[in-house]
Amino acid sequence: MNTGRTIFSQLLSFLPNKEFQKCVSRYQGDRKVISFSTFDQFLSMAFAQLTYRESLRDIQECLRAVPARLYHMGIRAAVSKSTLADANENRDWRIFADFAQVLIARARVLYAQEDFGDELTEATLYALDSTTIDLCLTLFPWARFRRTKAAIKLHTLLNLRGSIPEFIHISEGKLADMNVLDLLVPQAGAFYIMDRGYLDFGRLYALSQAQAFFVTRSKRGFQFQRRYSHPIDKTTGILFDQTIILTGFYPAKAYPGILRRVGYYDVETDKRLIFLTNNFDLTALTIAMLYRSRWRVELFFKWIKQHLRIKAFYGTSENAVKTQVWIAIAVYVLVAIVKKELRLEQSLYTILQVVSVSAFLKVPILEAFSEPVSQVESGEFCNQLTLFN
Repeated sequence: MNTGRTIFSQLLSFLPNKEFQKCVSRYQGDRKVISFSTFDQFLSMAFAQLTYRESLRDIQECLRAVPARLYHMGIRAAVSKSTLADANENRDWRIFADFAQVLIARARVLYAQEDFGDELTEATLYALDSTTIDLCLTLFPWARFRRTKAAIKLHTLLNLRGSIPEFIHISEGKLADMNVLDLLVPQAGAFYIMDRGYLDFGRLYALSQAQAFFVTRSKRGFQFQRRYSHPIDKTTGILFDQTIILTGFYPAKAYPGILRRVGYYDVETDKRLIFLTNNFDLTALTIAMLYRSRWRVELFFKWIKQHLRIKAFYGTSENAVKTQVWIAIAVYVLVAIVKKELRLEQSLYTILQVVSVSAFLKVPILEAFSEPVSQVESGEFCNQLTLFN
């Protein structure tokens, strides 16, 4: 007797199914498909992410163990290893990339009110960075990185209000970070916070011309001329606040405008940091604190590598790898949406742990998270990375 929907089904009920079908139709994902639809593929891969399946065979055996519950989980066809492998190999990964963007747009609205201080009440804040995922060159020859090594890079633009990834580009490992700036569509008034790997004055000038702001680390040895020194409060750690112009031939040609150079001494790390920005309205301390907030994108990378299946892949083709990564991102954003809409107090890590052990249970989803403190957050997992506290 059916006594309700499974936890997995209730979680997936937050998906905008009509938008998913639009993405499928855009790339003809269900063309000539008899039984195993694109949505069945998405649900199977999402189940693998939420329950930490190790391989395609693991997915197959786990789902075949409960055939009576597959329908109530939303999966309308039998899941086999070969069918899922073929779907990951052949169905366009852009279906899942576009659908992830739909979820990201929804999450952006939910997390738009996160506080960053009075000076940044209305500003959109982004952290741009990349992480490298090592691969076996024999199995992934298309992702050649070095002579004996393969890798892909996950270039991510993270919205700091909620740690939502708004732009992701998956490339071969050898792509230089600064080249990703060519792929961004700058948003006027937004702040782009980057490390010095993105210090390319021509590309930064393009951001400035689009009326966007950037904050980045300075490199040693570049030539500049100080035009003006602004008053500072050294008790805050600020060393100097200068208006400068570039004097090197090529840098000055690439960036003919003025820049702001801010020096800051970080007591915690005992380091002297120098920042470059095109914003002259915020205080020097706010500029330094903005750069410090860049650690969130590094935390995001560590978190998804630790809790999602993006280091071990179910397929070896470029399409299969990108499909798995984009579905992992969609699952991450979906859980973030559920956390916000159900007003759950648990961390994202705890929500994923609870779902992983109760996916087949038929209880109201709020009941599964009714305990004030879950045992999974204590003991051996006390040092786990957390987001959305």
